[in-house]
Amino acid sequence: MTELFAYTDGACSGNPGPGGWGALLIARDGERVLKERELNGGEAETTNNRMELLAAINALEALDRPSSLTLVTDSAYVKNGVTSWIHSWKANGWRTAAKKPVKNVDLWQRLEEAQHRHDVTWEWIKGHNGHPENERADELARAGMAPFKPKKAKP
Repeated sequence: MTELFAYTDGACSGNPGPGGWGALLIARDGERVLKERELNGGEAETTNNRMELLAAINALEALDRPSSLTLVTDSAYVKNGVTSWIHSWKANGWRTAAKKPVKNVDLWQRLEEAQHRHDVTWEWIKGHNGHPENERADELARAGMAPFKPKKAKP
């Protein structure tokens, strides 16, 4: 039986600063990898949380048809936000329990729309802990950030 996984990560040099996001999509039949797809991008001035959100959004938006998948992130912000907090935010007119506007509301709304087409199981893993697919997603995020990082001056 084919299973679909999306491993996502975001990176930022400074917060805010240049940032990147990465996503690794893998279709597996048991332990056998059937297909892989790598995605990444970045922005010149952003935050780590925005890059984490964009990694998940782009992974879901890249799927051509409604799918069942496990989305694996090392961002508790993304996982908790999409599985728990978002319901209260919406009920409160996109305001937090403290009545402040939700940060990154544009991306939360986009993530909600992107996941609506799919049956998503959200999974959190500890980042930078030797998980091969998470490490690859991190490499993709850093590569997405690279064009936006200032070049070091030569001596």
